[in-house]
Amino acid sequence: MNNLTRRTLLLGAGGVAGWTASAMFRAHLPVYDGTRGVASAPPGDVLNDASELSATPVHKHIILTQDPGDALVDAVRAEMKEAGAAGRPFNIGAARHSMGGHAIPRDGHAITFDNGSVDPDTGNGTFKVHAGARWSQVIATLDPLGFSPKVMQSNNDFGVASTFCVNAHGWPVPFGPMGATVRSIRMVLPSGELVTCSPTENSALFAHAMGGYGLIGALVDLEVEMAKNTRLTPSFEVMPATAFASAFETAVQDPAVTMAYGRLNVERGAFFDEALLITYRETPDQSDLPAASGSGAMSQIASRVYRGQLGNERMKKFRWWSETVAFPSLGGGEVTRNSLINEPVVTLDDGDPARVDILHEYFVGFDRFNEFLIACQEVIPASYQEFLNITLRFVNTDAQSTLSYAPVPRIAAVMSFSQELTARGEADMQRMTRELIDRVAEIGGAYYLPYRPHPTRDQLVKTYPAAPAFAAAKREIDPDLLLRNNFWDTYLESL
Repeated sequence: MNNLTRRTLLLGAGGVAGWTASAMFRAHLPVYDGTRGVASAPPGDVLNDASELSATPVHKHIILTQDPGDALVDAVRAEMKEAGAAGRPFNIGAARHSMGGHAIPRDGHAITFDNGSVDPDTGNGTFKVHAGARWSQVIATLDPLGFSPKVMQSNNDFGVASTFCVNAHGWPVPFGPMGATVRSIRMVLPSGELVTCSPTENSALFAHAMGGYGLIGALVDLEVEMAKNTRLTPSFEVMPATAFASAFETAVQDPAVTMAYGRLNVERGAFFDEALLITYRETPDQSDLPAASGSGAMSQIASRVYRGQLGNERMKKFRWWSETVAFPSLGGGEVTRNSLINEPVVTLDDGDPARVDILHEYFVGFDRFNEFLIACQEVIPASYQEFLNITLRFVNTDAQSTLSYAPVPRIAAVMSFSQELTARGEADMQRMTRELIDRVAEIGGAYYLPYRPHPTRDQLVKTYPAAPAFAAAKREIDPDLLLRNNFWDTYLESL
């Protein structure tokens, strides 16, 4: 079986040809002479995240590794009590891949969960998992049993509870956010009470915690639905970008399609003019599935092509050709569901101390997608940012979470930029982000919250109209505001 994963596609197909071409079409980046770098980390105990721009001082940082059970609950309660007695904030994180320091409590007690406990129940189609387990550990446990996470983020090194707390989604269809596959959670409230919550038990708490950024309670474990692992084969269709929404909607409504995503060309001269739709269907033979694997060396080759795009329009053109012509002509190859999602985020690491990859994500209705294209064409190429990639995913209606970004089915546009670690790079990113959000809000869409804290508070409320109600509910549940983090401090405290 071909071991090419979906991440290989994302980074760029073309294999060995790309390796050679990336040396010939090397990146051409602007020089940084005379520019002012971003502020360095303050002295003392500091936590940061994947943006490298969220350095936040903390009073205390500890890692809890206890298995789910009384010992873990007691440890969480003890840290909460100590923080509360001193009037300091408390919050829990896992892999810390967000880009706005959202889970970091400034001058507070920062807890990191690190435990890979996964307990499958094949008869019930669920698994019970420690809040700090990474998706790689879930896949490693479920794969030998013939199962797969029903929905997870696109990388396997994120924490399971963190996925729930940021209301993240994946790219299997026809699902909504990962939280829609959670049967129940257990969490410690600010009062110290351990509660079980689900869509039917303590449902209001469940709705606030799903996408609540750890501000409602400290999750200790979850019961999550799983799906059968299957052997899949891809299909590729190239089309004008304006035809994508209709084709994508048809694809996700096809019961035979189990995974799907789209791409757009990113070269400035033809920015967002063409689209590629990739759909996966089960093969007739579902016997003897191989063990889940990543794409290994092939991802490293494709990553070099991906990085070669920086400041290099010829490489962007080459990458689009490889994904729309070269790779489909090779047939794509069969691959298991677990192998498609079993890729670490380190594959995307830029390895450049002078730059950092920054993500954006926008959610727009199928009927407004072409307006979204126009907005992006008018805003992004005129910016100072290096645009590397866009992946288009489907997210079904989320009627559960209070801070929902999908009140109706929407296209999720995940964008990757390479930003200078300079003051000018940060200022331009903030300006461009706010302009994009204004344009998305005009067509009834929303932006995703876990990234850089560049949007204004008014933009938050406009795209998440339930934000004031969420803040009010949080104050009722946590009157002493024990559970706080940068997300609360930046946006919600003033609501």
